[in-house]
Parts: sequence; C-alpha cells; structure tokens
Amino acid sequence: MKNVRALVALLIAALAGLAAVAMASRWLLQKSSAMTTQIAVAAVDINLGQRLNPEFIKMVAWPSSSMPPGSFVDAAKLDGRVLRSSVLRGEPILAGKLTPIGTKGGLSAVIPDGRRAITVRVNDVIGVAGFALPGNYVDIIVNTQKDGNNNANKDASISKIVLEKILVLAVAQEVNRDETKPKVVNAVTLEVTPEQAEKLDLARSVGTLSLVLRNQTDPNPVAPVGVTKDMLLGEKPVPAAAPADKKAPRVVVRRVAAQRGDCVGVIDGVNSSKECF
Repeated sequence: MKNVRALVALLIAALAGLAAVAMASRWLLQKSSAMTTQIAVAAVDINLGQRLNPEFIKMVAWPSSSMPPGSFVDAAKLDGRVLRSSVLRGEPILAGKLTPIGTKGGLSAVIPDGRRAITVRVNDVIGVAGFALPGNYVDIIVNTQKDGNNNANKDASISKIVLEKILVLAVAQEVNRDETKPKVVNAVTLEVTPEQAEKLDLARSVGTLSLVLRNQTDPNPVAPVGVTKDMLLGEKPVPAAAPADKKAPRVVVRRVAAQRGDCVGVIDGVNSSKECF
C-alpha cells in the first residue's frame, strides 16, 4: 500500500514538473518572439548592380532592440530592386545599399550622379600585377614626349601623374569588391568626372598609361610636376648658344668745308699763300 502511494506521488510530481516546463517554455517563446523581428537578409553573396529576386532573400529573426536602420520587414518590397554595393550572405539588406526604385540593373546603376565610367586597356604591369581591384583607388601616370623650347631639347620623354584617387569600378567584366585575390586582366573601368574623362582620353592617345595603387584612406593630393629624362639622370640641360650679335651699320659722316667768302693772294718774299675770309 505504501509503495502504491509513493508511486502515485512520484507520478503526480513528474506530471507537475512536465507541466511547469511546458508553461515556462511557452512563456519564454512568447517573450523571445516579442523581442525579435523578422527582417530581410541576403541568402547568398550578391554583387553590386545585381537585381534582387526572392532567391537572393530570406527572412530571419533579429533582436528588435538592435535592428539596423533601413532594414526591410517585408521581402516583397525588395523584389526588382538593384544593389549599389555588394552584400554578403547573412547581411541585412538596407535601403542605403539600394538604387532608386525603377533603376535598371548593371554597372550604370552604381555610377553616382555627375560621374562617368571609362575603360582603359591594361596589362599585368600597367594594372599593378592585378592588384587594382574593384573598390580600390589608383593614380594614373602618362608617359609621353614633351615638346621642348629649342631644337636641342625637343621631344624629351616625361612621366607625370595626370589623375589622382580614381575609383576602380570593375576589372574586365567583374564588379565584385569582396575579393582580395589579384586578377590579371586586359581592361579596367574607372569612375571619373566628365573633365577627368576628357583628360584621360587625351592621355591615352598621346602616350602610355600606368596605374599606381594608393591607400584607400589617403586623401592628400601631391600636385606632381612630372619627371623628365634629364631630371631622372641628374643631368642639366645644355643651354642653347646665344645668337651672334649683328654689327651695327657704320655711319660715315662726311664733313663739308664751309665755303669762305673773298680770297686774297699774299706774297711774302719767295713764299706765296692764299687767305680767304
């Protein structure tokens, strides 16, 4: 009898414990659901310029107290939008990373207002051994012939930085900015202003171009003056010979004796002379 009562007490205690656990779990789930919000994140790595579709987006629970500004709670609002910057898998998709509604996809969607994209041909040397990747900044050097002021120094070679801190938009046909592995390509697309585009187009027509990779956080311009062959070798240009001075024409002044008036012959012994007055 005593064993039966003990078993019944244990059974009641177990049922009470299970009920308490279930209630506590339900309470915790309700509380946690009230503290989180479903937001849209990238289901895969997405490159800039790509158009979003449901395959690229998934909804995840995010703490309500730390929701990123500009996040989306409705994935339908992202359908057809275009990214202006790359997004990694699991990263929230924010309004600041999207182009305006109605923008078509492609590289043109990520070019800011007032800017242009221009492509220059490069090789493994000009392209900094493939380390000039999308998102990096470069300076552009042109090597050309400088017209001299005289025949002795005519057509001297000169190298000069013509553009500074130019953003690399794409290498070949790739715009992914998350890779750090160098890529040797034959073309690089740069973001420039219209004035810089004109300058760059002229530079590549008069000489050869080289890209110089620079620190992304370095804002200081250098205002280069260029380097010539004489400056590189430490030689001073030979001054041009001064033109020979022309002799001034010789002026011959002829003096004409003044005409005198009356003349008188004078005889002094054996000497004679003529006096005029």
